[in-house]
Amino acid sequence: MILVCGEALVDLFAEAGQGGEMPARIVAGGSPFNVAIGLARLGVESALLGGISRDGFGAMLADLLAREGVDDRYLVRTDRLTTISVVTTDRDGHPGYAFHGEGAADRSLAAADLPAILPDAIRALSFGSYTMAVEPVGSAFAALAERERGRRVISVDPNLRPSAIGDMAGWHPAAERFYRAATLIKASDEDIRIAWDGQLTVAEAASHWLDLGAQLVVVTQGERGATAFSAAGQVSVPGRKVAVQDTVGAGDTFHAALLARLAHTGRLSPEAIAALDREALADLLAYAAAAAAITVTRRGADLPTAAEIEAIGWRPGAA
Repeated sequence: MILVCGEALVDLFAEAGQGGEMPARIVAGGSPFNVAIGLARLGVESALLGGISRDGFGAMLADLLAREGVDDRYLVRTDRLTTISVVTTDRDGHPGYAFHGEGAADRSLAAADLPAILPDAIRALSFGSYTMAVEPVGSAFAALAERERGRRVISVDPNLRPSAIGDMAGWHPAAERFYRAATLIKASDEDIRIAWDGQLTVAEAASHWLDLGAQLVVVTQGERGATAFSAAGQVSVPGRKVAVQDTVGAGDTFHAALLARLAHTGRLSPEAIAALDREALADLLAYAAAAAAITVTRRGADLPTAAEIEAIGWRPGAA
């Protein structure tokens, strides 16, 4: 099992309207929420640890997790409201986010809400997005990552959303708590650009994370593909040419697929990840890139199943 730690929220997709009206639709979302469902669709047992509201939106989120087969035993129920993320997309399908969630359920999880002991069946923990940096949940999750480092895979995806974090001055010290515990860091080139205000290259950021102790760093670059950095060297795969509907959920899909491929190949341990050779890295990247390529052809965060990935021929070198 993989325990995904972080937010479950609702995305409100707003469209341009007329006469003071803006048509909208609300769907379940949140980066960790998507990763948990993505893992389940890829045949990997997953559970979500996070605060979830007892309001109507929270009930919708919990129901969807159950329908997708995500274990709900680590959900922390609260009367606080569900965060609403307003999503708008530009002409190229790239999303912009505005978060309405101060004091909401996903931010309210505290250290006392953490499970005292995790069962041996949990082989990895995944952390990501703004619940790494807002309080009290950020410190609670950081303590959990530090507690479990070395014993299980710790996977981190910053999935940086400045509008959710607020004051970016606190991002680096908050995020570094997770980076120092991480086995695997998956990030986008946009995460790197935003975090360091364009002052670090992708390679420089990867080197920084490896120096902090990560065994594997993977950086996605949209249609340009993805690159892995590890002791085995640097390995890249190109992006797959597809008709893009939007890119919502693409990074979450990539993260879930990385973890799923590690699990399916018997490499979901800190030691096995440290020992990955170039061939294994190429295999890992190709699988995740194919998964993300499916998601971007569909509207919203509609992550693929394992059968869908196999159907498009994802092996390294496939176009």
